[in-house]
This record gives sequence, structure tokens and C-alpha cells, in this order.
Amino acid sequence: MENPGIASGHPIQSVGMNPPTEPPGTGAVCAPDVDVIVIGTGLAGLTTALELADHRRVLLLDKQELGAGASDKAQGGIAASLDPQGVESHVRDTLIAGAGLCDEAATRFILERGGQAVQWLIAQGVPFTTDRAHGHEYHLGREGGHSCRRIFHVADSTGHTVQSTLVAKVRAHPNIVVWERQMAVDLIVRDGRCVGVYVQEVPAGTVHALAARFVVLANGGAGKVYLYTTNPDCATGDGIAMAWRAGCRIANMEFIQFHPTCLYHPYAKSFLISEAVRGEGGILRLPPSAGEEAGRRFMPDHDARAELAPRDIVARSIDYEMKRLGIDYVHLDVTHLGGEFLQEHFPMIHARCLELGIDIAREPIPVVPAAHYTCGGVVTDVAGHTDVPGLYAVGEVACTGLHGANRLASNSLLECVVVGRALAADILTQAPPAVVAVPEWDDTRVRDSDEEVVISHNWDELRRCMWNYVGIVRSTKRLERAQRRIGMLREEIHDYYAQFHVTRDLLELRNLVDVAALIVASALARRESRGLHYSRDFPQAAGNPAPTVLAPRSSRRGPASPAIPQSPRGMW
Repeated sequence: MENPGIASGHPIQSVGMNPPTEPPGTGAVCAPDVDVIVIGTGLAGLTTALELADHRRVLLLDKQELGAGASDKAQGGIAASLDPQGVESHVRDTLIAGAGLCDEAATRFILERGGQAVQWLIAQGVPFTTDRAHGHEYHLGREGGHSCRRIFHVADSTGHTVQSTLVAKVRAHPNIVVWERQMAVDLIVRDGRCVGVYVQEVPAGTVHALAARFVVLANGGAGKVYLYTTNPDCATGDGIAMAWRAGCRIANMEFIQFHPTCLYHPYAKSFLISEAVRGEGGILRLPPSAGEEAGRRFMPDHDARAELAPRDIVARSIDYEMKRLGIDYVHLDVTHLGGEFLQEHFPMIHARCLELGIDIAREPIPVVPAAHYTCGGVVTDVAGHTDVPGLYAVGEVACTGLHGANRLASNSLLECVVVGRALAADILTQAPPAVVAVPEWDDTRVRDSDEEVVISHNWDELRRCMWNYVGIVRSTKRLERAQRRIGMLREEIHDYYAQFHVTRDLLELRNLVDVAALIVASALARRESRGLHYSRDFPQAAGNPAPTVLAPRSSRRGPASPAIPQSPRGMW
């Protein structure tokens, strides 16, 4: 399959390229000894790089700063069990949350290695919160869907602490080269193998062709496709879209997890109130705007597990109450837990809310659901292999089968570490293939844009369309309307891409519209309600659950229609 850059108005000239040691803007000479390019520096990318670096030279790319992204924002922790009995319970909880679509073999592989993953992080220097005062080495949290306490955490800022620890390790490793503010544009595929990647300097705009023996996608999910999200601005589905255009199958994109409790505040629209808050006893109540029902605890009306039900159920229940009563938010009440407890266990949430004028020890927290996690992604096995030789994917960008139709809380960071380590081990067992000459990016046939407003307008229209028509509760009519609008937007955006010099905003919009088309196509293909996908037209789960697998048509500019549904047999 030819690289999309060829047909986008960016003609090419084949040249030999050696992987570089420093960003092109420094004028540094390219070095010949980089073996693997890892795109993305969340927990998945950092783990992969560190596990490779003792034996291979690694180039780490990030369109922002090293370590920035969704992993850094993770509050809850890492779910893991250290004994066989605990693993079985963890597997059972994961399969229940996944609503019949988890790949059990992949689930067992990942969860059985949970203890090793935690020990690896401890060896890197991660200071998990201890509980020796109560006779336990570590304090274990509990979140929705978990039948017991099994979540290792660092207070309520696990992600930031883990990221800071691994970033320091990466910067100190002589075999890891870091390029910050470098955005991957597209993968380069030759003779069926991924041999490199086009990378744009941000904000300079220059695009370079980089060759590699292996390329690893670790650049996260696509939460920014929705108007309201807990995700950082970088979560634009870049890896999913790039892999799709390179010829990879994509699976289960209809399963977008909406976190039930995002803070409702004009100055903190993406601030997450951790699942662990409900795990420690937080209660969801109706706010004063609910009139006579104000203060009523409503979750027991929807599920016997109440606030500890899986995220899909809690988010859908909140959405139902908001629409039923015409209210803008609900309340998460933790006042009964006491200020001392809240400051000890949730210091970051407590402090941030205080900054915004909310004393959570004295008043309830206004919360709403928001797009949080992409459960689907690039089809891989548990070692990160994709359909394209030479290309791997790990973390939220990938779909191993662990999460099924709904991710169990705190399983995602675990997957990043386990699969990242397995991926690195797989690469290390292979004889390194030769670096192939790759086509240089040439934009002599395109021009500077004089209508940047088109990008911002289309960006806003796309995200509003997805929120209004492809949200928590869906219908066939809404999905078909979204598909028509997204189809028109996609044509506009790809035409724009073909005519003008690329910018980060344009590249992210192009990726988002491709991912949006995949989400809608997957949702229309699922004629039932399951896990995170709820349809008014098909409110019940059907028998014989199967993943939704989409296969790209081979084309210079990607598929004319979003996808070809494919039999799920042999998916993993």
C-alpha cells in the first residue's frame, strides 16, 4: 500500500535516510544507529523505550513535551494482583466489565503479569502509597467494577508520579534519543512493511522522512473527537488514523468510555474526579436544580452496585437523570468522609477544587460525564504486532482484546506496562532488518493556506457533531446523520490537506475526522446494546457477541467510505 503522502499533493523523491540523533532544527548530522522509533511518550512509550534501550538505540518522538499526555493525568492507579487467587478474581471482574467482548487469552496474559509490572515500576523508583500502619505493605484502592481492593496508587496522582519517574530514567539513558515537539504525519510502508515515518517539526512546519527498522505507535487515544473530554489536547487519534491509512485493521471503535465524573466548572472543563473517590464512599446525588428531588441518591435506582457499578452504567445513569430533569450536572458528595481523609487520599483533587472555590469536605462536587478512553484501536496481539510487519502498537492506541466493550478501571496503565515490555522483548528476539531508503517529503506542489479559519470551524463542527449524535446514548437515525455530516467534512479536510502546507492543527483535524468516521461505522455495524455502546433502537444485547473489525480499502487517499466490516474470526 502506498503512503498517503504520495497522493496528497506532496510528491516524493526516494533517498536514503539514517535515523537522527537530534531534532532536524539543530542542524545535527543524522546517525546510523537508531533501531526503533517510538511515537508517543506516555506510559506505554516510555516503558517500551526503557525495555529496549539496553540492547537497541531508540528514538522517542512526542508532539508535545516528553511525558506529557493522558498517562500523566491518570489519578486512580494500576490494578494488579500478586497472588494466583487474586488474579482469577481480577480476570473475572475484567470479563464482566467487558460485557462478553474481552479476549480471554489476552486478558489472562496481561493480568497474570500484573505483579511483575508493579515490581518493575517499583524497581524504576515509583513510590506507591504504603499502608504499613494497618499491616499492609501498600495501600490498595478500589474502584467501580472491582470486587476487592487491588489498585496500586500514589495518592491521587499516580500517573504524574509514574511519568516523572520514567521520564528521568529516559533522559538519563545513553541509548534513548528524545525529540520533543515533533509530530508524526504518516507511516511509510514499502513492499508491505513499515520502514519509517514522516515527522513534522512543531511549530516550524518542516517535514522530515525518518527510516527505522521498527516503528512503535504509542500515541494514545482519541478523546478530543468529542466536545467534552477528560483527555489532554494531544488525544487526537493520531496513531489510530495513521495505522488505518497504512493498512491496519481497526477494532471496537464504537466503545468510547465516558468517565462519569468530570468536574463541571467553566475554568476546569477536563479535570477528572477519580473513580477512586466513589470507591472510597463517594455518593452521587441530584443537585438543587432537580427541585423536589434535590439531594436524592439515585444510583441504587439504576444498579444494585450503586456508585461501584462499572463506568458505562454510572455514566449512562447520570446522563439519564440529567436529561430526565433537564439539569446540567449532578453532585458527587464526599462530605461524610471528612477533610483529613480527603486530604490524605485525594490531595490533588482536594487542592484543585479549593483553587476553584469548592471545599469538597463541606460541599458536594458538581460533575458530568465526559469522553475518557478509547477502548478500541489498532488490532494487535499481546506483543503489539499489527497487520503491517515492522509496525507495533501499544497502549490506548491499540486493541489487544483486554478491554472488550468496557474497560475496567485502572486496567489501562497495567496494559501499557505489560504489553510494552512484551513488545520490547519481541523486538529483541529478532535479527534487526536493514534500514530501507525511504521517500523524502516534498511539498513543492502545495502552498500556504490563507483560510486557517476553515480548520477551526471544521474542528468545532466535528466535535459538536460527535457529542450530539454519537454520545452516551445513540440511535440509528442520529448515527446516520452523523455519518453524512462527517463524510462531507472528511472530503473537505482531505481536499484541504492535498492543497496546502500541513500544520499541526490540520494534521490533528485530519486524524480526528478519520477516527470519527471509524467510530460511526463501528457503531452502525453493532445492532445491539453492549457495554459502552447503547442504542435506543437495539436496547438489548444480542447473542454470540463478536468484536467489530474494520478493514481499510487499499487506496491512495484512504477508503472512499469509512470501512469494510470484516469477520471477527481470527481477529487476535
